[in-house]
Amino acid sequence: MAQPITIPLSFVELVVNYERPNIKAFEDRAGILQTVFEALSPWSPKLDDVEPLSSGKLSEQGLMFKLPLKQSSMFFGPVFCRFTRDNVDWGEAEETIKIFDASLSAFLKLTGLTAGVKTAAVGVHLQPKSGTFMDILSPFAPPQITGIEKEIPRTMASVVRWDKRRVTLDGSASLANAAFLKFEREFDGPATFPEIADQILADQKQLFTILGVEEIPA
Repeated sequence: MAQPITIPLSFVELVVNYERPNIKAFEDRAGILQTVFEALSPWSPKLDDVEPLSSGKLSEQGLMFKLPLKQSSMFFGPVFCRFTRDNVDWGEAEETIKIFDASLSAFLKLTGLTAGVKTAAVGVHLQPKSGTFMDILSPFAPPQITGIEKEIPRTMASVVRWDKRRVTLDGSASLANAAFLKFEREFDGPATFPEIADQILADQKQLFTILGVEEIPA
């Protein structure tokens, strides 16, 4: 029987690399700001929530747009763009896709850039309704390691990486008595947001089955 859990904290992140970096595209930051700002108009953006980033590596400089009410942010730089949304569930997937797609489409149309490899990641903090977070983690602890001490481990972590996929399982650093699961997958440039969402949802279902957990609404 699956262990019932809640997910008090979560996030989704999508990084879109361009086929080629383009510094010249950012010579007109005002044009990018205005274009993306207007694309986000259905979600009532505020100019004070746009932050120009001019320090750090050149690839880290650009424009950050935030939608606090949607707990979303969008970074546009000369090498890649990154979209994040916190505390989102699958019932909000359609709205999340609309926000991400509207801003990216407007940006690519203005700059003439082409989307390349995309990387999607989801992080969820799994808090058991009963028992402890180690009930989730312990079946995946290597006995060759845990057996070197008589006492039960306090926590553990596991990272498995493939060419285009990565799974991280750990104790949560943000919540008491919770496990942290992060799963990432790489997609080719033509992949659409709905296609990415469908695959990531399938990945979550697969991993929840492996972990033996089932989300119960709080």
